[in-house]
Amino acid sequence: MNLDGFSAIITGGASGLGAATARELTSRGVKVTLWDLNEDLGNEVANELGGAFAKVNVSSEEDALAGLEVAMSAHGAPRILINCAGLGRAHKIVGKDGPMPLDDFKFVVETNLIGTFNCSRLVAAEICKTEPMEHGERGAIVNTASVAAFDGQIGQIAYTASKAGIVGMTLVMARDLSNMGIRVNTIAPGIFQTPLFARAPQNVVDSLAASVPFPKRLGEAPEFAAMAVQLCENSYMNGETIRLDGAIRMAPR
Repeated sequence: MNLDGFSAIITGGASGLGAATARELTSRGVKVTLWDLNEDLGNEVANELGGAFAKVNVSSEEDALAGLEVAMSAHGAPRILINCAGLGRAHKIVGKDGPMPLDDFKFVVETNLIGTFNCSRLVAAEICKTEPMEHGERGAIVNTASVAAFDGQIGQIAYTASKAGIVGMTLVMARDLSNMGIRVNTIAPGIFQTPLFARAPQNVVDSLAASVPFPKRLGEAPEFAAMAVQLCENSYMNGETIRLDGAIRMAPR
C-alpha cells in the first residue's frame, strides 16, 4: 500500500514511540494528526511535521470524536490509525498495604485497552467511508501492546491485563473489519528508550540492556516506527501481533 498522500491519526503522538512514528509517516508523504494530552509538546511536534494536534483522552468518546473533526478538517478522511497512547501503574494484586486499589486497575485498563478499542472503532468507521483501493483495501490500524502481554512481571498486573487484551482483540478486530478492507496488526515492544527511561539511573538502564539477548541495548523509537510503517505498507500483513524485543523474555522481576 503506497502511503503517499494518506491521512493518519497517531494517539500518544506527542512523544516517544508515537512521535517517532509520526515522523516516519511524514517522511513517506503522510499527513498526520497527533492525539495526546500534552498540549505543549503535541503542538510542537505537529508544527514541526506540518501536521495537526488535538487534545484527546483516548478513553473518552467525546474527545475522540472531537479529535476526528480536527483530523478530517485538516487532512480529510483518515486511512491509518496508530494506537500508541498508554500508561502503567505498578502494584501487586496484594501488597504490604493490602489489595491493589481497584481504581488503579480500572484506570490502566481504561486508558490502554478501552482507549485502544474506542479510537479504533471510531476511526475505523471513518476509514470505511473512503474509496477502496486495489483488492478493496481502505486502510490500516496498528495497535501497541507489550511483551508484558506474554511475560508480565511482578507488579504489572494491570498493565499486563490491558496489553494482553489488546493482543486478544487483534485477530478479532482484523476479522470484524475484513469486509471493509481495513487491516489490523499489533506490535508488542520490549524495553525501549523512551522519555520514561531518560530519567532512569544509568546503572538501571545498563542492567535492562544487558538482559536483552541481542542486540544488548534498549530498543530505539525509530525501530518501532519502521515496524509500524511496514505494517501499514504490507498489504498481506493482517491479524498479527509481532514481538519487537531483541528476543527478550522477561523474568518475574
